[in-house]
Amino acid sequence: MTSDFTTQRRMQLLIERVADYAIYMLNPDGTVASWNAGARRFKGYTEAEILGQHFSRFYTPADRAAGLPERALATALDKGRFEAEGWRVRKDGSHFWASVVIDPILDDDGQLLGFAKITRDISDKKLAREALRRSEEQFRLLVDSVIDYAIYMLSPEGLVTTWNAGARNIKGYAADEVIGTHFGRFYTDEDRDNGLPDRVLATAREQGRYHGEGVRVRKDGSRFRADVVVDAIRDADGRLVGFAKITRDVTQRVQLEEARQALQHAQRLEAVGKLTGGVAHDFNNILQVIGGSLQLLGGTVAGLPAAQRHLQMALAAVDRGAKLSSQLLAFARRQPLQPYVLNPGRVVRNMEDLVRRAVGEHVEVETVVSASLWNTTLDPHQLENVVLNLAINARDAMPGGGKLTVELSNTMLDDTYVSAAHEVPPGQYVLLAISDTGTGMTPEVRERAIEPFFTTKGEGQGTGLGLSMAFGFVKQSGGHFRIYSEVGHGTTIKAYFPRALEAEQTLPEPVANEARGGTETILVVEDDPNVQATVVGMLSELGYQVLRADNAESALAVLKAGVRCDLLFTDVVMPGKLKSTEMVRQARALLPDMKVLYTSGYTQNAIIHGGRLDPGVELLSKPYRREKLASKVRQLLGAKESMSEPAPVAPAPPQVASAGLRVLLIEDDAQARELYRDILLAAGFQADEAATAQDALALLARDRYHAAVVDYSLPDLDGLTLARRIVERHPGVAIVFASGYGSLVAGAADVTARVLTKPFTDLQLKQALLAAVAERRDASRRA
Repeated sequence: MTSDFTTQRRMQLLIERVADYAIYMLNPDGTVASWNAGARRFKGYTEAEILGQHFSRFYTPADRAAGLPERALATALDKGRFEAEGWRVRKDGSHFWASVVIDPILDDDGQLLGFAKITRDISDKKLAREALRRSEEQFRLLVDSVIDYAIYMLSPEGLVTTWNAGARNIKGYAADEVIGTHFGRFYTDEDRDNGLPDRVLATAREQGRYHGEGVRVRKDGSRFRADVVVDAIRDADGRLVGFAKITRDVTQRVQLEEARQALQHAQRLEAVGKLTGGVAHDFNNILQVIGGSLQLLGGTVAGLPAAQRHLQMALAAVDRGAKLSSQLLAFARRQPLQPYVLNPGRVVRNMEDLVRRAVGEHVEVETVVSASLWNTTLDPHQLENVVLNLAINARDAMPGGGKLTVELSNTMLDDTYVSAAHEVPPGQYVLLAISDTGTGMTPEVRERAIEPFFTTKGEGQGTGLGLSMAFGFVKQSGGHFRIYSEVGHGTTIKAYFPRALEAEQTLPEPVANEARGGTETILVVEDDPNVQATVVGMLSELGYQVLRADNAESALAVLKAGVRCDLLFTDVVMPGKLKSTEMVRQARALLPDMKVLYTSGYTQNAIIHGGRLDPGVELLSKPYRREKLASKVRQLLGAKESMSEPAPVAPAPPQVASAGLRVLLIEDDAQARELYRDILLAAGFQADEAATAQDALALLARDRYHAAVVDYSLPDLDGLTLARRIVERHPGVAIVFASGYGSLVAGAADVTARVLTKPFTDLQLKQALLAAVAERRDASRRA
């Protein structure tokens, strides 16, 4: 008995001394029967003040009015326990948030003796939970109000668990459409097939974060460029509970960056083009002085073979310089073009054999021309040059062979396409696409591919002007030029030419020229003395410089001595240990630019395999005629043009003679003026000179002239403006333009002017002046 009493007393003391919990007893009617230290501390009542009082006084008036104290006791009695949280009131009227537990106390017979009530002040936890709830609510509102970013959560398996307004805005889905589905639905089919969504989660899981850019798909199927961040979310124990995913639509930013880069590239090319055009202009002026002076010397050296030979060599050098200048002008979009309304399919079809020969038998060539191909306005000769140059570039990109496809089709460039391209109006275009299966280009090479003189080929294997010339021609023709290339997958060059609605024009028939000789050096390697003498005689009669060798060793000795040779003409079967094919290999190592022509009387030999000539081999079968030899040699060495053989110019009318005609030379280059003056004086013209437009107008006001030769580029006024003033003030003066910019004198037609492209010949200048004067006189008579 003493022991039970002691235990009860200890429990009573323990309860009374607990200060953090209000532990007290209630009578069955709810009045307070006991009161401990904890109750006194945070409720404020002493035992004397509270014993016998109803416990409802600790409730708020609203809870008392609602009958909450009575329901608490009833619940405890009915359920065996009542547990809840709520506001309670201290003696001083202040409120605190309480955790309350009420247990009924029954005797052994099940009779209610009262209630045990434990109350704990958890106001701090309430405040903390409320603060957390508010924070979470604010964060949720913040995230949901963001419309420029898709911010949502994923489960560890990648299922969408939350969805904000930005996600709805960017991706087009409502929350109920995506929550519970896998986030891989936002990826392209290609990315899903490649397992990209799983790799994204794996990276975030292993490294804590994934960050990247890629193409994503909206609900309507449209695509956009996305910047994506995925963060792994872990609990306090480090367990993965999901992923936070932020997606931003950066399509506009990427487009702006691409547009900025394209603009910078276009500006750089434009600057290079202007520089190149200026260099070509000055270069043409220099060539004009050199070429014209050489032509004037032609009569002086008549009867002097050595001098004439050197003269022709110098003129040939001028021709080569003029060709280089023409290529530079093509890139600068200032080359003289002769456009026609044509069907480009016919032009390309007509040059299929030429393209096949140029690329060789190791390259398969396919030409595809769409039915009902539209017309376009182009210079057919320059179009052929572009196709041929691009085909050769493609061949060089396929050293082991491959396929070249030349395709022509109709296409439409819409607003979406042209918005990302510069200087390209929307509309109907004819598309020329030239594709190869070659090595392709790196992005760095593709970026510079159309710059003049840029080449990835070895030294001496290319000028780097092929693509730049094609680019310049397409742009000068009003078209659009694009390069698509990937390393290891080949290259496609696309040229878009505006559609022409006019009827197709009839192109001029090409003039058939007889095979001619030349002045190049040819090394003949032939062991038969009679055959050797015959072929040497033929080639000498054609004007070539001919060297001879009896065998392969002697031929190599000649070349190793430093002799310049343009063509090696050799029999296939040669005596001695050194075969002709090995001799050719060593010879080309010495002179990479040298052409090679084989001759043979055998149907099967070292250069024919499987019934076909080896790639790159040219063969002239014995016996052959002089004409065949001349044609084949000329074909390999290229057509030879000379400044002494001017391009056709409309002949001057017979009733106009140069004698007595007064011409005003308006040219700022002193050497050019002197040259023109000598040409005109030798032809019977009277010539005066002016270095500026101001000087020219002063001379025209003082004296009478029949014609004026106007340089397009003058220091004080451009030539076209000067020509218009001359026509306005002196309508009887005929105008002849002299320009190093090709046919850039776009307004020449309204002053009925003749245009001479530098460098031009003395005969061309004289004929242009006579024709211009005749036309001016006819116009005056009609008026």
